[in-house]
Amino acid sequence: MRIGFIGDIVGRPGRKIVRENLKAIKKEFNIDFIIANGENASHGFGLTLESAKELFSSGVDLITGGNHSFDKKKDMNVLLEGGSVLRPHNYPEGVIGTGIKICDVKIGENGDNIEKLAVLNLMGQFSMPIVDNPFNLAKKVIKELEEQNIKNIFVDFHGEATSEKRVMLMIFKDKVSAICGTHTHVGTDDLQIFGTTAYLSDIGLTGCYDNVIGMDAHSPIQKATMGMGSHFEVPNSCYTILQMMVTDIEDGVATNSFKIKKLCNKSELIITQAVVL
Repeated sequence: MRIGFIGDIVGRPGRKIVRENLKAIKKEFNIDFIIANGENASHGFGLTLESAKELFSSGVDLITGGNHSFDKKKDMNVLLEGGSVLRPHNYPEGVIGTGIKICDVKIGENGDNIEKLAVLNLMGQFSMPIVDNPFNLAKKVIKELEEQNIKNIFVDFHGEATSEKRVMLMIFKDKVSAICGTHTHVGTDDLQIFGTTAYLSDIGLTGCYDNVIGMDAHSPIQKATMGMGSHFEVPNSCYTILQMMVTDIEDGVATNSFKIKKLCNKSELIITQAVVL
């Protein structure tokens, strides 16, 4: 199976570049299933019903979340009950929703073959809301998946610290098919296949690329220089980028991985191949 993962879709500009390009990319590269982190998809903070519907109609199959998952709490509660939107699995017991889904992925153009894919959404602990230990919880979940003979496992690890993400790789290399980080909105240059696991510390944002992590620069500059915080706003007009990690998985093993960048003013795509370690 071939899995595509889009990270941190930020606001209307992020949704727009996804809407205008995702279906064509999905077709060109024969991608069977698209996962997207959508916790910033609505005005940069949270996810509304309307934004989720737009992403699904654009070609996204499953939406993951992070520390902003509940910024639009009313809508998010409804979305989590639907099963196609996840929130980090290590939120404490009692929080609505789940961060794990076992999906039936239709393989190939005709979808004649169906394979199981487990998607696990976790959140780091450094500079994040209070959550349960992601590493210990992941051990438990992955053991349960192994007992169900589910080998194809994709992890969206939403974290601030690259060190936490590397720890996740060191613990679960050869046990999961792919681990991709989200949250910082800044893409890292370490796409690799480590053993049988595809890994990238952070896929980077999909949205405005000419400001501060997808937001208008005025408020971040004011906060940095004067210590005065104000609400961050997504610009109405900006230079946008779509960033996607694509991974081929066979019987739980990552056999190939590459990153696609689509810039709003360029027709060609930028392709970066994973380093095989």
